[in-house]
Amino acid sequence: MGNFQQRFYLNFIKDDRWTYMWDGLMVTLEVTLFATLIGILVGFLVAIIRSTHDRTGKMKILNAVCQVYLTVIRGTPVVVQLLIVYFVIFGSVNVSKVLVAVLAFGINSGAYVAEICRAGIMSIDIGQMEAGRSIGFSYGQTMWYIVLPQAFKNVLPALGNEFIVLLKETSVSGYIALHDLTKGGDVIRSRTYDAFMPLIGVALVYLAMVLGFTKLVSLLERRLNQSER
Repeated sequence: MGNFQQRFYLNFIKDDRWTYMWDGLMVTLEVTLFATLIGILVGFLVAIIRSTHDRTGKMKILNAVCQVYLTVIRGTPVVVQLLIVYFVIFGSVNVSKVLVAVLAFGINSGAYVAEICRAGIMSIDIGQMEAGRSIGFSYGQTMWYIVLPQAFKNVLPALGNEFIVLLKETSVSGYIALHDLTKGGDVIRSRTYDAFMPLIGVALVYLAMVLGFTKLVSLLERRLNQSER
């Protein structure tokens, strides 16, 4: 017990080393939040283009571009995409590492959000679209006022799960020397030469966040199910 207390003090209390993890946690949450917003924006745009092509046959060129985007992003590791954005796209520019991470993870998340949203849109009965057109709505108005609200409600739990996945994926941000939560634990390890305490601490923080967000998603799903009755 005494040895545990000494190691805990050495890794987290001495020299306020816990602040490395706290500061890293704030960066992790910042990257996750803004990457999620970008992912939702890009994903909904791609989903609308692809579903419009599937329903009407229009937007062939844009649909082809979206298919290339989905194939490339979903077919390559997120850490490779992060390195490409940082060292290739912004290699000659002095840019914030947080911004790079937000863009890389946002673009990556957008590919998965797109397929989630497209599935939600296509799950709405075609009769809803026909009903909207029959009362004088254009295709765009029918999508905006009738189809998308229903689709968004259907995919909201899945979007919540995508947020959780994205939260864990940001742990590779250390590859571009971004001081996220994982990097914070690694800094402590480099100072104390004790890998167990800081890495277990990082794992427990991630676990606590994932359990918390999972609970929120479950509550959201329950509320949506009750509203449908």
